[in-house]
Amino acid sequence: MKSVLAAVILLISIAAGPAAWGAERFPRPDFESGYELPSTTTPEPSSTGWEYLHLGVLAAALALAAWLVLKVRRRSAVFGLMLLSLFYFGFWRMGCVCPVGAPQNVILGVVDDSYAVPLFVIGFFALPLVFALFYGRVFCAAVCPLGAIQDVVAVRPVRLPTWLERPLRMIPYVYLSLMVLFVATGAGFLVCRFDPFVSFFRLSGRASILGAGAVLLIVGVFVARPYCRFLCPYGVLLNWASRFSRRHATITPDECVRCRLCENACPFGAIRKPTPERLGESRERGIRRLAALSLSLPVIIAAGAAAGWFAGGLLSRAHRAVYTAEQVYAEAAGLADETTLESDAFMQTGRAASDLYDEARDVRSRFRSGGALAGAFLGAILGFKLLSLSVYRRREEYEIDKGWCLSCGRCFDYCPREHLRRRNMKEADA
Repeated sequence: MKSVLAAVILLISIAAGPAAWGAERFPRPDFESGYELPSTTTPEPSSTGWEYLHLGVLAAALALAAWLVLKVRRRSAVFGLMLLSLFYFGFWRMGCVCPVGAPQNVILGVVDDSYAVPLFVIGFFALPLVFALFYGRVFCAAVCPLGAIQDVVAVRPVRLPTWLERPLRMIPYVYLSLMVLFVATGAGFLVCRFDPFVSFFRLSGRASILGAGAVLLIVGVFVARPYCRFLCPYGVLLNWASRFSRRHATITPDECVRCRLCENACPFGAIRKPTPERLGESRERGIRRLAALSLSLPVIIAAGAAAGWFAGGLLSRAHRAVYTAEQVYAEAAGLADETTLESDAFMQTGRAASDLYDEARDVRSRFRSGGALAGAFLGAILGFKLLSLSVYRRREEYEIDKGWCLSCGRCFDYCPREHLRRRNMKEADA
């Protein structure tokens, strides 16, 4: 026993010895020169305990939002919870980690074996999707701080024409594809880098990002939630999950009387009107168009893959290795007038330029392969959207589009059946 204890003490002494000698050999640096450390624009990471507390608050807020949307059915109550979420998840937590950016961590954990995704990050990613799968996009309705800050300024929202709104709805799919491509190739977290509102939450940031956020808020006065509808990549996942929701917000609490009062209540274009009694074209013509689109679907996917492969080569310059390799090559060939910080830093590493060129070629190859997959995905989305426009679905009453509806509750106050329900509830309580 004494020999074991002596061995342990010896090992501790050996491990601690270099640290002690290092402290004696290298004196502390002198910081009396008047230099001041710059203030950071990124908040300090919270402890794991705090993050799980935030995750619990997120779960509670989602449950409360679902209850307010499905049971209480009052826009004012949903709006009140939205303001609390804006303060808590936005200005107090400073927007990080948020469900909109969490998919990047999950993707990195899938493609990189050395990266372990924290459980609370998985929770932030999955919880809004789980609630959307059961109750619709209640996260968008009253919990998301990015949506809340836009909803606050939407004082005079107008509906966009269909010919403009439908093409704009393709942009989130492009953004989602780029997000996956950048994470999978090691180019960084695209969504976090260009988040337009996190700078407002942190009260600091680059002027360009602050300007982009300000432009979106100004546009949001008239076009409700432009980022949520036409940019947010996480909204694509919520859209898909919400389409399978078993209990979703409805315009009317019971039956639709087709009063048309809700027709212009939704600024998001999520209310579908009843279909006309007669089609504008013959059934045979519609079938021919549907067959033509079905046959052209593989061509659209192939064209998207080719465009993605070409675009991948251009997008690869966003990766540090490719950008640095091009700069080093230009300097070696005498094509650059001066060096850059990136090239100077590489030269100081002592690595051979050929190693950097090989790394850049590998990155560019991965970008082209990933770009081809992303292009095929976008081609498939475009093709299926065209097919869906050619499929006739008969509707007898006003219905909510479960994918695009943000469960904001604006349509509740326009429905006479909802007002009747509230009056009956008051009389029953009295």
